[in-house]
Amino acid sequence: MNSYVHSVKLDASKCKGCTTCLHHCPTEAIRIKDQKAVIDQERCIDCGECIRRCPHKAKRAVSSKLEAMDRFKWKIALPAPSLYGQFDNLDDIDYVLDGLLKIGFDDVFEVSKAAELVSAYTRLYLKTDGVNFPVISSACPVVVRLIGLRFPSLNDNIMRMLPPMEVAARLSREKAKREHPELKDEDIGVCFISPCPAKASYVKNGFADYKSQVDEVVSISDIYFLLIGEMKRDENIESLSDSGIIGIGWASSGGESSAVFNENYLAADGIDNVIRVLDQIENGNIPQLEFIELNACPGGCVGGVMAMQNPFIARARLQSLRRYLPISRNLLSKEDERYIPADYFFNELPRYNPISRLSDNMAESMRMMADIQRLKDTLPGIDCGACGAPNCRAFAEDVVKKTAKIENCVLLKLADNSGVE
Repeated sequence: MNSYVHSVKLDASKCKGCTTCLHHCPTEAIRIKDQKAVIDQERCIDCGECIRRCPHKAKRAVSSKLEAMDRFKWKIALPAPSLYGQFDNLDDIDYVLDGLLKIGFDDVFEVSKAAELVSAYTRLYLKTDGVNFPVISSACPVVVRLIGLRFPSLNDNIMRMLPPMEVAARLSREKAKREHPELKDEDIGVCFISPCPAKASYVKNGFADYKSQVDEVVSISDIYFLLIGEMKRDENIESLSDSGIIGIGWASSGGESSAVFNENYLAADGIDNVIRVLDQIENGNIPQLEFIELNACPGGCVGGVMAMQNPFIARARLQSLRRYLPISRNLLSKEDERYIPADYFFNELPRYNPISRLSDNMAESMRMMADIQRLKDTLPGIDCGACGAPNCRAFAEDVVKKTAKIENCVLLKLADNSGVE
């Protein structure tokens, strides 16, 4: 029974069964049945590609509402770096941070600050003996889940370091207890302001043996208009920002990689490009690289489906904003550079059943593979989607698994009825 809680949902009342989402799902998690899309929860990676592609707005991202934080005495906001790219003519991050305090948060801890610390420790990680190259960033939860489902042979290449969101959550809790010793653990609530539904799923499900220290995930789109109403640029505000070019750069593709200060890297964004790179790594058809940054969303996190602005506009705004910032405000001391603290790591990856696995029994799997290939050879091979599967191979697999009937192939039925051989 599936226990993974997803943050991408289908509104069946809006679905027209048009097959647009069917052809763009990177894990073939969608089928059309009874003229409605159906999402396979075991295969869904919450990438939001179906949300981005659906012309009828039948897919939506599910996240918390800001009111969910009311149960806490001390409320901490964790703004994603991509939040800053949503606002036109923003020349000072402090306006955004001040706005978060005005809408009800007691403290703000920038994820971009944690990103600078993670970048510094990543540089140290790449110098560690025994690391499997190329090292694949673990920052994007979509990529981590995609690897587990489609490229399990690359699991050992994933960097075992927590993403900046989790580092920020831990550091912000420590700060709250240090400055307000009267607070208990249950009094402190941490809210991540996210561009991405996969982050909401990450928080709900944890990460293998690791339980997220974030309590709620609120979408950028939900909080955007609240912030606009409170960001008074003619006011004198307190200096709150504690991050620089490196931290803000994580919002866009290539930002994490450039902070590694290593020329042997690759950065790719967009789910199709990510899959293409993972295929090349798995097949050995890629140059010798040390670090690989992969972002499922186009343009990086700025392209998340829970953001407000066009990702390319947001990216340009962030480039302009970064011109006034120092390189980094969170450099490691010589003492800190000796080793990476244990609380920056997770111990193990979540275990998923690879989508290519047909059965736990080897002989049964081989038999099914032969049946799938034999059936696929009899199909039209045009991947029209009329059967409700994304392609003929997937349809053949569905038939062999007895989740679909061969009669669902419209073209095959027409050929039979016309007497064509």
